[in-house]
Amino acid sequence: MTTPADADADAVARLATDVRPDFPALRDEHAPAYLDSAATSQTPRQVLDAERAFVDAGTAAVHRGASEATGRATLAFEDARADVARFVGAREDEIVWTQNATDALNMVALGMADASAGLGDPRFALGPGDEILVTEAEHHANLIPWQRLARRTGASLRWVPVREDGTWSIDDARVALNSRTRVFAFAHVSNVTGLIAPAPELAELAHTVGATVVLDACQSVPHMPVDLAALGVDFAAFSGHKMLGPTGIGVLAGRADALAALPPARTGGSTITTVTMTDAEFLPPPQRFEAGTQAVTQAIGLGAAVRYLEGVGRERLAAREQQLATMLMDAAAAVPGVHIVGPAAGHERAALVSVVVDGVHAHDVGQFLDARGVAVRVGHHCAQPLHRRLGVAATTRASGYLYTSDEDVARFRAALAEVRPFFGVSS
Repeated sequence: MTTPADADADAVARLATDVRPDFPALRDEHAPAYLDSAATSQTPRQVLDAERAFVDAGTAAVHRGASEATGRATLAFEDARADVARFVGAREDEIVWTQNATDALNMVALGMADASAGLGDPRFALGPGDEILVTEAEHHANLIPWQRLARRTGASLRWVPVREDGTWSIDDARVALNSRTRVFAFAHVSNVTGLIAPAPELAELAHTVGATVVLDACQSVPHMPVDLAALGVDFAAFSGHKMLGPTGIGVLAGRADALAALPPARTGGSTITTVTMTDAEFLPPPQRFEAGTQAVTQAIGLGAAVRYLEGVGRERLAAREQQLATMLMDAAAAVPGVHIVGPAAGHERAALVSVVVDGVHAHDVGQFLDARGVAVRVGHHCAQPLHRRLGVAATTRASGYLYTSDEDVARFRAALAEVRPFFGVSS
């Protein structure tokens, strides 16, 4: 007899089968095993249909003019904001549309640079003697903006070091945080190691020393239930194209008081209340950060992606990702001469695995897998300092999502096992 628990397990395991018909790129029986979702996810027809329906009905500038078309466009644009806010446990006025997550992180750093120059609230002003803390595992998008901010303000950039496997812990962060730390920026989930950082505990720890907490949530929001209010971070960034949505749209989420205090990095039309020839007064968030013509169609597509993921069920998706994490780890670990970076087997990790293959460069591994119908990511994954610490120029990364099937993982394992023999590398 099937118990409710068994039924739930069956529903989780059946997820890929249930959703794959919604993804045009995956319908063909000859479609590759797509294991590069950590870079960019596939797009379901429901998102494509939402974008097309908006364009077909007639586009118009949002928040500008008094026409019926403008009203319809503005309503759809703001409804999408409400969808995203609900999805991450934020208020609507705490969601700012950006070009992507990289843009969002730059907006925070540039706003702090302006605050340091005397523009806006001094709570975000930095200067000599202050410290900005990151980790050695950060994506370049969550490193270079802070490098620039340190140079502009005279603050010092420091980092939490990683271990030989690329991981770090809250104890490591505790050692690095001190009374001079003004900003602590870290990834919720590493795009290389799959490490899941204990964000609530880290945020609480950082706040005890008065630091602003900035979260790179690109690899967490698409894959697990995320409640930003519960996490306690001040700012968070994520991208639409990693969570079934379009490219060209991202989100800066921030606590209402933090956004109100942060100077806008982009200025111009749609952000202001009053302008003279010598000064300007800005609207409250989020509009004060959304200068110029917005990516309306893309925002509507992201709203549709959020509704799709809600329909799938966040808990069901998270449970399937745990299955995939184990399967990917097991697949890589089963092949001789393949070394996994990141948390060891038995430790919680995201549904991605980065590997080094003895005697074969990652780019050659990727090309071979692609020839076998398995699409993965190769390179340094925009994390050169981490790879330098690992002692390798590049890794091969396989990453799954809700449409990833057991067969996809099996194809990855079989193709990976052929790599070293093909290149004549002895066991």
